[in-house]
Amino acid sequence: MAERTVALKDLRNIGIIAHIDAGKTTTTEGILYRTGINHKIGEVRGANGDSATTDWMAQEKERGITITSAAVTCFWRDHKINIIDTPGHIDFTAEVERSLRVLDGAVTIFDGKMGVEAQSETVWRQANKYGVPRICFINKINQTGGDFYKSLDTIHARLSKQALPVHLPIGFEKDINGVVDLVDMKAYTYTDYADHELVQGEIPADMLEKAKHARSLLVEAAVEADDELFERFLDKGEDSITIPELKSALRKRVLAGNFFLVSGGDGRGVIVEKLLDIMVDYLPSPLDVSGIWGVNPKNGDEIERKPAETEPLAGLAFKIATDPFVGKLIFVRVYSGKLTAGSYVLNTTTGEKERVGRIVRMHADKREEIDSVSAGDIAAVIGLKDTFTGHTLADPAHPIALESITFPDPPVSIAVEPKTKADQEKMGVALQRLAEEDPTFRVHTDEETGQTIMSGMGELHLDILIDRMKREFNVEANIGEPQVAFRESIKGTSKVQGKHAKQSGGRGQYGDVWIEFEPNEVGKGFEFFDAVKGGVVPKEYIKPVEQGVKETLLGGVIAGYPVVDVKATLYDGSYHDVDSSELAFKLAGALATREGIKQAKPILLEPVMRVEATTPEEFMGDVIGDLNARRGRIESMEDLNGGAKLIKAIVPLSTMFGYTNDLRSMSQGRAASSMELAQYEEVPPNVAQEIIEKRSSK
Repeated sequence: MAERTVALKDLRNIGIIAHIDAGKTTTTEGILYRTGINHKIGEVRGANGDSATTDWMAQEKERGITITSAAVTCFWRDHKINIIDTPGHIDFTAEVERSLRVLDGAVTIFDGKMGVEAQSETVWRQANKYGVPRICFINKINQTGGDFYKSLDTIHARLSKQALPVHLPIGFEKDINGVVDLVDMKAYTYTDYADHELVQGEIPADMLEKAKHARSLLVEAAVEADDELFERFLDKGEDSITIPELKSALRKRVLAGNFFLVSGGDGRGVIVEKLLDIMVDYLPSPLDVSGIWGVNPKNGDEIERKPAETEPLAGLAFKIATDPFVGKLIFVRVYSGKLTAGSYVLNTTTGEKERVGRIVRMHADKREEIDSVSAGDIAAVIGLKDTFTGHTLADPAHPIALESITFPDPPVSIAVEPKTKADQEKMGVALQRLAEEDPTFRVHTDEETGQTIMSGMGELHLDILIDRMKREFNVEANIGEPQVAFRESIKGTSKVQGKHAKQSGGRGQYGDVWIEFEPNEVGKGFEFFDAVKGGVVPKEYIKPVEQGVKETLLGGVIAGYPVVDVKATLYDGSYHDVDSSELAFKLAGALATREGIKQAKPILLEPVMRVEATTPEEFMGDVIGDLNARRGRIESMEDLNGGAKLIKAIVPLSTMFGYTNDLRSMSQGRAASSMELAQYEEVPPNVAQEIIEKRSSK
């Protein structure tokens, strides 16, 4: 089947982002149905195999949540739209981050009964970070408790005042039967939300004044983007601005990334057609986004690649998925040039050439094979063996390295053991595959215990990975209790000698160093400085000293956790002409580190989480009391729609295991929460002592 081609100006790479359960996946399903990809709308928790198209993993179907970002392609008004449906649960925000890095625009979906929720703010901040233009869709406003205007108020209060409706709902809650389009000032109505088409007509008389007022605000905001329009608006008024001019000016404002158009309705219904309209009218094409910048790996010079097929190839691998039928799929955003099946590309991250096997266009878990993918587009590649998330693919004759994607260190770990010898080998393969797919999942072997340790972003994240290991790779395993990734650091300074001398008979060993240890800036990690004068430590031994320091810090000093944010300055020492060696100086560096950290007021650090709990007012006291008992600091409390309260707190991760269930229990199932890693903080001395004793008794 020949692929349907469109001009670059008619291409949209769109992410759908939101808080969990706001209706991202349902809205995506509605879009696929309205654009003819699906013949019926899949339910998020579907029975009899009719689950959502983009939720194709077994765990997604059972839990009714999106875990991986699924990519689907559809067409509307001769525009091609690549849609990425992203997870809403906080444990999977790396998926959102990866997607936003390669998208041009986004639709932010809000639950019309709740307005802006905790994770809504997180994804909004992520979109701000990557400068992604957005439009807003307030979903579920036709359900009991749904309120377009109250939800809009929460957007103004918590996200941006620069958010204006482009559509107003006709009716309230279950009586909603369409929208007023404020651009063409027409009503678009339906009898039932599942209708196949919208009926265009005049604005209901009781809404006319409200619509006129809202349109005036919209026009005022739009003309700010165009000096000529602004002058005309001041001279001749709103009626002098034509509909195409208004659309063009609004588009300019949306593309600037600090102005947001708002629509609303039911993501399952025919009203999605109006959402599709504003996606193609106001969100950017690859041409609207400036070229991508990278560096020449040979000389470090900055290079720009424009979104054109005539430019040399530059693409970014942003996601890896394991397909049961074809193996490893690498999702690639092509920024410039053309990626062709059967061609050779240079992976500038690894420096290796790789052959592109096949290229497929993904419709969730269905595949359509294509010959090539051009500038501005997204597709999945089969056959790349050593390409992973964040790697750049380039033309071998014109190499470029794009900025990679960075991910936080995972703060939660569990030990995992295969149940039988047969499971041992399978588990190794499974863990490697899962780690390739997910850069926030790490696996290592504890040297002391020999245990395999899995680390992830939260309990749910690890739970899903274990479940996938069991189902997809048929591995049975015993799982340990969740453990927190503590860190060590220092508050003071020290100057210490590290001397390794064994000179009794035969060739001896001699290494002698003086090192100053002091705290580094938070987040800077470990830095080593050479301040040796007069050659008292020969140049060839400096690197081994650094290695000895680094390895010792990694293994921890007071409790066996990695030591972070430390500066080490080598400033003096001595050597022996015959007995000195690299090994002797490496051991001297290690000895100095162990002693130096102990003398520099060592401290234990723990990951603390930014927790947001939403609860009905009657349970607020219990929720606050419980957070205080977990060593939490309450930062703020806010009023939400429907008498609910939002509590924001900073709480140590070590006290938060099982919190979701505990919160449900104390609120009769009515409270909800989200949490994300905030920072590392010093553990109180009494708690630190407990942890150190526990570690040393193992």
